[in-house]
Amino acid sequence: MADDNLEKLSKKAAEIILSLPKSTRIRVISHYDADGITSAAIICTALHRAGYNFHATLMRNPFDKGLEKVSKEDNELIIFLDMGSGQIETIEEMNCKSIIIDHHQYLKKKTSKDVLQINANLCEINGNYEACGATLSYSLAKALDSKNVDLVSLAITGVTGDKQYIGGIRGFNKTILEEALNNDTIQEDIGIKLYGATLFEALKYSIDPYYSGISGNEDEINKLFKGLNLKKDVKIEDLDIDQKKKLQSFLMLKLIKKGCEKNILDTVIRPRYKTNIFDCESERLADLLDSCGKGGNRGLGLALCMGDKQSFDKAVELEKEYKQKILDELIKLEKDGFKEKKSYHYFYSNDSSLGGVIGSIATNFILDKEKPLLSVVKNDDEIHVSCRGNQYLVEKGLDLGFAMNESAKKFNGHGGGHKIASGATIDSSKEEEFLDMVDEIITKQMKG
Repeated sequence: MADDNLEKLSKKAAEIILSLPKSTRIRVISHYDADGITSAAIICTALHRAGYNFHATLMRNPFDKGLEKVSKEDNELIIFLDMGSGQIETIEEMNCKSIIIDHHQYLKKKTSKDVLQINANLCEINGNYEACGATLSYSLAKALDSKNVDLVSLAITGVTGDKQYIGGIRGFNKTILEEALNNDTIQEDIGIKLYGATLFEALKYSIDPYYSGISGNEDEINKLFKGLNLKKDVKIEDLDIDQKKKLQSFLMLKLIKKGCEKNILDTVIRPRYKTNIFDCESERLADLLDSCGKGGNRGLGLALCMGDKQSFDKAVELEKEYKQKILDELIKLEKDGFKEKKSYHYFYSNDSSLGGVIGSIATNFILDKEKPLLSVVKNDDEIHVSCRGNQYLVEKGLDLGFAMNESAKKFNGHGGGHKIASGATIDSSKEEEFLDMVDEIITKQMKG
């Protein structure tokens, strides 16, 4: 039933697109993370194959200034991907035919006649765990042309980038995955996440999983190599079975001692999916896209997804700089500690693009499971807040999307997202009042 609703809406969206003359240049607006970039790549490729030109822009939260620019353009159709349901009023005011493909919390069900909203949650699909922007975009791409099934690698990369493999791939995502495995478009293998030119490099830049005391610490990695009788320049593929087992046991024990939750431990050694994009494993590709989008090279990420080999090589180079910034903040947080409210931990970050990433890693690999984590970034006259929880807290009543939306609205800001992860932007003069209100809301949620 749920998939049927999505299929009907996808066909309706395809009809809107195909009703336009081929001379139409279609505007594509998407989020700038791995899910948003893969969503954009899926739709842009499908539009190009259908004979349409496109103009794509990858945006970061908040979308206010970006959407203000788009509203002044002369567009015949705008397709919003991995965003839109939380900006519905702004989009309706554009008075332009629009298609929204989103899996975040929606503000309202009914839209104006010019706006078609395809939101997972309105199709009886849980947007937190069962569908992401990329898998929903893939549904539209297939409705445009059944030959677009080869874009499924991008869809699975979006699932991976959005961390929807935690707790197991399920719902609509699972339908897409099984289809890809049956068609042999992607291949499955079980393994641990280690990427790099050498094993030393892989461990040094490992941020997700973050191995406390090992990640970013060359001296400790050297000690580990000595204990395992490994050379510093050994390549991951050159490890024998016994060496791999010893290494994996050591790393898993590190996480267990740190108190990582079982559902997070289960993600370390798990099924992995080799894509048809440079034969790259989906999480490896998602990490590269995140480093492009959040490291200030958004166009590079889109080019990579659309098959540009030079972009792939450049992304691999830039990823180390991106990860080093994250490692510096994580190591500092471990040393100096986090600030505390009654219902959540929080910390101040220098970069709003990285705050959510750092928060997610710290939530899973540094802090205990009992409280969500907020990152706060002061930027000119605004503060940007990213917050991360876990499935344990969501099951107890946590809804960060609601907390961010309600608190931001109170102070004329913008906020929203998922129950497990969301964000907000408000005037910096309201910082303390905002943080107190969020504390109050989350405290009530946790009391049931």
